Amino acid sequence: MSSSSFLRHSFVILAYSFVIPPLAHAAIPSEVTTALTKAVSFYHSHAASHGGYVYRYSADFTLREAEGIPGPDTIWIQPPGTPAVGMAMLDAYEATKDETCLQAAVEAARCVSRTQLASGGWDYSGHFDAKGRASKLYRRDADGKLLPRAQTATREAGWHNWRRQEKNNYSTYDDDVSQAATRLLVRVDHALGGKDAEIKEAADFALNTIIMTQYPAGGWSANFDDAPSAPPPEKLYPIKPGNYPADWPRKWPKDFTGCYVLNDNTHATLMSTLILAWQLRGDPKYLDAAKRGGDFLITAQMPDPQPAWGQQYNADMQPVWSRAFEPTSICGRESQSAMWALLKLAAATGDKKYLPPVAKAINYLRTVLLPGNKLARFYELQTNKPLYFERGPGGKGFELTYSDQRASSNYGWVWDSELDALQATGSQIAKGGTVVFPRVEKERWSSPPTDADIQTILTEQKPDGSWSATDDERGIMRDASGRKTKPKGGVIYSLDFTQNVKALSTWLKAKGAK
Repeated sequence: MSSSSFLRHSFVILAYSFVIPPLAHAAIPSEVTTALTKAVSFYHSHAASHGGYVYRYSADFTLREAEGIPGPDTIWIQPPGTPAVGMAMLDAYEATKDETCLQAAVEAARCVSRTQLASGGWDYSGHFDAKGRASKLYRRDADGKLLPRAQTATREAGWHNWRRQEKNNYSTYDDDVSQAATRLLVRVDHALGGKDAEIKEAADFALNTIIMTQYPAGGWSANFDDAPSAPPPEKLYPIKPGNYPADWPRKWPKDFTGCYVLNDNTHATLMSTLILAWQLRGDPKYLDAAKRGGDFLITAQMPDPQPAWGQQYNADMQPVWSRAFEPTSICGRESQSAMWALLKLAAATGDKKYLPPVAKAINYLRTVLLPGNKLARFYELQTNKPLYFERGPGGKGFELTYSDQRASSNYGWVWDSELDALQATGSQIAKGGTVVFPRVEKERWSSPPTDADIQTILTEQKPDGSWSATDDERGIMRDASGRKTKPKGGVIYSLDFTQNVKALSTWLKAKGAK
């Protein structure tokens, strides 16, 4: 695996600790093609429910698990759920031209289309049982037919209208949920040449929703509960530069005022989705919206002495609290995510105005690195002191602290620095030419995958086309009663499938291009 790619979290490294026997020969394209088609066929025929997927399965597929124990007719949207699996299948089709791979991706796209909400996005999961579907305001029935609505959207977009959160129509941009679903639809629509009316219409509606929910400054909220009749008004959300509040509460105010959200790569994945739509469809409105997203990051960058980014901002462009353990602060992870988004926009457009904010943030963040080339998730405004949280009395609640000695285990308080990779990529873009972005968070393989990576993937693949984990940590899942169990044959992960198939497809396409 390439040591030049930026570091991953230690738990990911531990999770993927394998003893790998060497292959007797180097991989050849025909061998990789067979591995890809076998993998897709196996996963599609055994794991799919209504064309969709969850996070992991026992090897005999009697157990399913995601965030909790989903029923047999519940699928997962949040990556690495259905959209991620579907896009990996589409990668396999593009590399092999095998129609069975395309059909599997199409079925995943239809599953996503049929769990799209009337608000225009998606919740974390989707349902195909009668009770589950009755609890949500889906746009289509389980067979893909658009449902008539007695009422259409009458409210303008904006946090002032969304705060009440109608749960039956709750769409989220958190954790790349609606974004990943939209990217799958856009990619499958492109592969089909726009000939599948259901998939095309669902993609169109989702993209329009992303544009309509974008604030005048170019940011987005994490969630919304209505398809807006108009974008958020500038009179309520004026365009302002990032600025420091005069003071901020040291205890959670039990209120969410952060209408602009960068947390968990939300803003960056929205920009990536719009760039993809522009690249595949050629419509400048998608690029314009992505540029507004880039302009937001430039505007939201805090002034000296901390020229980086917060996790969420209020309408006055001041960092604010989110959850009880996410304080007003400068954020190491979200700042890196913002910089990657700016670099990708610069690479896609050729516009180098997005580079100076990245360079300035890198220089600042190097001054606050923790031992071991790490960044704190949170830095106190003005002081640069790392912030952590401990559990409160009796293990309840959270208390803000400057010490990590008793930091709670529910959150990633320290993050791997990606500053070297960011600086190297920015230099490549400044010089012009082709830019290869390094692997993303939690991704196992190099970018692009090496021959050694491919050999490892082929070695680990079972004869039936699957990859299963049997070690003590990843070989355990919960049964229907919630008790931990170690399934015979191990646990099959959607994350492993998507990463392995993506790597094999990337390698195969590169070999074919030579």
